[in-house]
Amino acid sequence: MGQILDRLNGKEWKRKQVKLITDRVYDRVSNQSGRLTLTFDDLYIAVLLVFNDINKHLPGPHFDPPSKDHVLDIMKECDINLDGGLDREEFAKFIKKLTAETFVVISQGLLLTLVVAPTLAMATKRATEGVPHVGKVVQKVPNAVFASLVTLAVVWIQQSQHEAL
Repeated sequence: MGQILDRLNGKEWKRKQVKLITDRVYDRVSNQSGRLTLTFDDLYIAVLLVFNDINKHLPGPHFDPPSKDHVLDIMKECDINLDGGLDREEFAKFIKKLTAETFVVISQGLLLTLVVAPTLAMATKRATEGVPHVGKVVQKVPNAVFASLVTLAVVWIQQSQHEAL
C-alpha cells in the first residue's frame, strides 16, 4: 500500500527514484575509479549508466545521452568547490539538472500514451460503429482490446519518430 501512495505522490516518487539511481551509479563509478570525486571521464560513464537505467525502466522511446560538450558544461556549473570533479552532492545536482528536460519529454509521452490514446481509441470506435461493413467488425472487438491496440500503435509511432531523429 505504501508503494501505491508513493507513486500517487508523483514528484516525491520521482525524486526518490532519481536519488536511488544517482546513488547507485555514483557508488559504482567511484568504487571502480577508487576516487571520492568523479572526473570528467568518470562522469560521462555515469551519465551513460543513468540514461541506460532511464531507458530500461520507462516505457516509450529511448533517450540518447547528451554530448560530451553538454556534460562538460553542466559539470562546470555543478562543480561548486572548483576541484575539477564532482562529489556525491554535486553529482546529484548534476543529474537533476541533466535529466530535467528528459523527464518533461517522458511525462508528455506517458500522458499521450496512457491517457490520450485510450480516449481517442474509444471515440474512434464509437464513430466507426455506424460505418457499413466496418461497424460490425468494430463492435465485435472488446473495448479493452481496441484501446490496447491503439495505445500500442501510438507507442510504435512515438518510437519511430524518435528513431527518425
